[in-house]
Amino acid sequence: MKTVLITGGAGFIGSHLCDFLIDKRFMVICVDNLITGNKENISHLNSNKNFKFINHDISKHIAIDEPLDYVLHFASPASPVDYQKIPIQTLKAGSLGTHNTLGLALAKKAKYVLASTSEVYGDPLVNPQPESYWGNVNPVGLRGCYDESKRFAEALAMAYHRIHNVDTRIVRIFNTYGPKMRKDDGRVVPNFITQALNNKPITVYGDGKQTRSFCYISDMVDGIYRLTLSKINEPINLGNPEEHTINEFAEIIKELAKSKSKIIFEKLPVDDPRVRRPDISNSRKEFGWEPKVGLKDGLKKTIKWFKESQ
Repeated sequence: MKTVLITGGAGFIGSHLCDFLIDKRFMVICVDNLITGNKENISHLNSNKNFKFINHDISKHIAIDEPLDYVLHFASPASPVDYQKIPIQTLKAGSLGTHNTLGLALAKKAKYVLASTSEVYGDPLVNPQPESYWGNVNPVGLRGCYDESKRFAEALAMAYHRIHNVDTRIVRIFNTYGPKMRKDDGRVVPNFITQALNNKPITVYGDGKQTRSFCYISDMVDGIYRLTLSKINEPINLGNPEEHTINEFAEIIKELAKSKSKIIFEKLPVDDPRVRRPDISNSRKEFGWEPKVGLKDGLKKTIKWFKESQ
């Protein structure tokens, strides 16, 4: 049985990875300090003999007795609402947390997977964004704490790969949605769904013409797993290349939720990207991955979960 350590394992994507890998018969060690993670996301695993939870801040040193085959570093606030409230912890998760987990992978001779983000591209001047694009990031803006922590994390992972021969993977995650998202995390999917289900105004920032691409969680987890098992050390985009304006997205959610909400417009946040769409040519070519779940199908499942958990 292979053993995997997942930091941020009580978070949205991390908890789905815990479930997926338990089903694949991995021994899973979940590390989370629960600042933005939720213990309820993994509570159903507590009685599983192949699951272990450690409450720990990964920006501090961690000692693990068990042998490890994989280290997956997914610990970081990922919502602008969160990382603008706790920018220093966000920077520490990307810098010290990455350093600690890379050191752990080196000591254990484990494969290493870094959860990076489409935010490394900033407000892109190229659309769609290929991995070769270096980005357009404001390093000292309100979003810089997240963007730059992930850019630094990527550089550090590649340094450990080149200098210490750590077998690294870097996944640039584009907008992902599904059950277990926090209702109050401030991102577009939980915001719009919560507002629509309660027939409250759906708040669109700016003119709503900015675009996003939304990937359902089961597709994302499948992509991360395939990347983990691949031999690709350079960064790889994972996301859904189907692009929608925020206005279109608001209308789709309103329709699927059978909502009477009005759509209202508010001021656009600083440095909010105007476009966001992954070029997934490399994931298709290297390990045959592309998303399978259509937007409306994924949103129906997500809305159902939000409705049942209200």
